[in-house]
Amino acid sequence: MGAVQLAVHPGALGDVLLAIPALRALRATSSAPLVLAAQPRIGALLEALGVVDGHVAFDALGLDALFVPDADSLPRLPAVARVVCWFGARDPVFARRLRDCVRDVVIAPSVVEGAPVWEHLLKSIGAPEGEWCAPISVSESLAALGTRTLAATGFDGPRPFLFVHPGAGSAAKCWPAGAFARVITTVEARTRANAFVHQGPADAEAAAALRRHIGAGVAWVTDPPLTALAGALSQTTVFLGNDSGVSHLAAALGIPAVILFDPANLAWRPWAAQAVVRTVTLARAADRDVEAVVADVRRLLG
Repeated sequence: MGAVQLAVHPGALGDVLLAIPALRALRATSSAPLVLAAQPRIGALLEALGVVDGHVAFDALGLDALFVPDADSLPRLPAVARVVCWFGARDPVFARRLRDCVRDVVIAPSVVEGAPVWEHLLKSIGAPEGEWCAPISVSESLAALGTRTLAATGFDGPRPFLFVHPGAGSAAKCWPAGAFARVITTVEARTRANAFVHQGPADAEAAAALRRHIGAGVAWVTDPPLTALAGALSQTTVFLGNDSGVSHLAAALGIPAVILFDPANLAWRPWAAQAVVRTVTLARAADRDVEAVVADVRRLLG
């Protein structure tokens, strides 16, 4: 591979998924392959989804050397035609030294006040008008992996499937387990839907709380690799979850989704047009919130 475009984003899953429209624009407007420097599992996911041409581990680049004004060490960059760095923009030493290393470079913060994150990232690269927010289509192999992932839960009931993610990277973003339980039981009682609940690496507490409410009343999808999770989501009829990376993944895949937000965090809402962003009171299971979420899910189930 010759010189590449290198996009640098070391953030969590949801933060990087908000960069997909910008990554698409970068890839479409240059003949140079697009390589993403990110957490390895996130980079591998975006490569498997066809958003980028390759990935490298962010930590392997040694960009921390650029924060030291007089350091002799330099980052370990591949042969690059251009670098877009959504990291370190607010440190003048880092910005200056990176510009000294790369002729064509864009350095921008990953978040700015007063703008949706995904719109800011798209604007930071000067993207032209384009269809940057279309849903991602998974490959046949990923879809098959998803089918096997759901089958491994032991559930073999019919669609429609309601896929629920009750966790998030922060407990402060989590709707109460009792509220999720009420939605799941109400939807299952009033529709033909069967529920799967996903538990990721950071979701043990939220999952345990939900288990206390519904026990074995649902199928549990526990800690699959991100590619398997993407495949499983692609088999889903409707998704319900907190403001989390998993929810952003469901939205990016075009799954009809209800995503629960604190009003203060709406700058991180997904770019996918079909996602329903529902603001709720996260501190308690308010009856009106539960009723609104049930109505959202039932509407999407048709």
